[in-house]
Amino acid sequence: MSRLNNSGWEHTADSELADTIIVNSCGFIESAKQESINAVLEWRKLYPNKKIILAGCLSQRYAEELPKILPEADEFIGVGNIPEKTNGFGILTGERPLLSLPGSAYVKISEGCNNNCSYCAIPLIRGSLVCRTIPDIVEECRTLLARGIKELCIIGQDIGAYISEEGTEEKKESGLPELLNALSKLKGDFWVRLLYIHPDHFPLEILDLMERDSRFLPYFDIPFQQASQNILTAMNRHDMRQNSECQNDMRQNTAAEKYLKLLDTIRARLPNAVIRSTFLLGFPGETDKDFEELLGFQHDAGIDWLGCFAYSREEETAAYAMKKQVKTKIAEERKKTIEEMQVPIMEQNMERFVGQTLDVIIEELIEPAAGSNDKPIWLGRLYCHAPEIDGSAVITSCSKNLELGTLVPCKVIARRGFDLEVQIAL
Repeated sequence: MSRLNNSGWEHTADSELADTIIVNSCGFIESAKQESINAVLEWRKLYPNKKIILAGCLSQRYAEELPKILPEADEFIGVGNIPEKTNGFGILTGERPLLSLPGSAYVKISEGCNNNCSYCAIPLIRGSLVCRTIPDIVEECRTLLARGIKELCIIGQDIGAYISEEGTEEKKESGLPELLNALSKLKGDFWVRLLYIHPDHFPLEILDLMERDSRFLPYFDIPFQQASQNILTAMNRHDMRQNSECQNDMRQNTAAEKYLKLLDTIRARLPNAVIRSTFLLGFPGETDKDFEELLGFQHDAGIDWLGCFAYSREEETAAYAMKKQVKTKIAEERKKTIEEMQVPIMEQNMERFVGQTLDVIIEELIEPAAGSNDKPIWLGRLYCHAPEIDGSAVITSCSKNLELGTLVPCKVIARRGFDLEVQIAL
């Protein structure tokens, strides 16, 4: 988008005005592939004469096949790993157009992944881990903050694997604490949210900073995927950081015990911590016993937010040829069971916020219907809500004209399903 802007193109949110429509695709699992293709088909049906480009992971993964079977797209643009120690663009990435929610911006600190989980196609699409330098990332964040951004979402395929310029892959030590310490020197009132840290690569040093600087949110996205040692071994989920004292201490425990100890450590250090995770159901060889272990872990872990996925058999991954493939129906049934069990856990965990006064980032105004006496409703998020995937903060009884993308102190007065009802603090 930055390159297009610099070349004289103009972005519009109105598809009627656009000459070209770009569909950014996903090629990770089967449902995401189909969703991407359907998007192209739908846009082509709406606009038979506009230029449509399919970009992103799907185009990268099936660069030879798609042009032959998807004539509805005029062009296909894949992805390329960012060159080592650069942002890959030769431009100030903080000045790029933003498609995120008001006041929030995603900051990608690395590209690619070296974990090589046996079910995952990301290394096939995005390649091996390449990290940006700390000065480059800090400059992007400084520029975004100067634009009025209030939430910096730090992302990568596994940000716990980030290696700083001073670090080396051989050391197997996370550069994430070093990066966050550099970001802590930035001035202003803003949030830093960390998204996606592999549980076996979790650098406990980041908790030190979070205890000192409340701008670094105690929100952790830790994808555990499973709790059965047998399945995690088959998934190739393992500890790559042999020098971590804490993880050396835990290495004799089962995966579930190690993960629960990690959660206990986080919550003891940061009592307000919020945990999001993902579980993968129906991996090849997953037995009823393995599933029961996961159910037990779910109960003991008390995770705040949880996403569940049924295994997608992806060609060229190690798991593709594994024996004892689990039937899709069984995987979906197990997924449904996990989701149903998560509802009361989530409800109980969200109740703890009732009565607290916390900042809310304002994102949307819902106007009342014409002729109605209802007041407008404002939607936003507390620190316990990551963008687009968790619940919302619903601001009621508000007659003020709030500014989108700002932080406003509010008191939580009730839980409404997955959402929290709040009022502007007086």
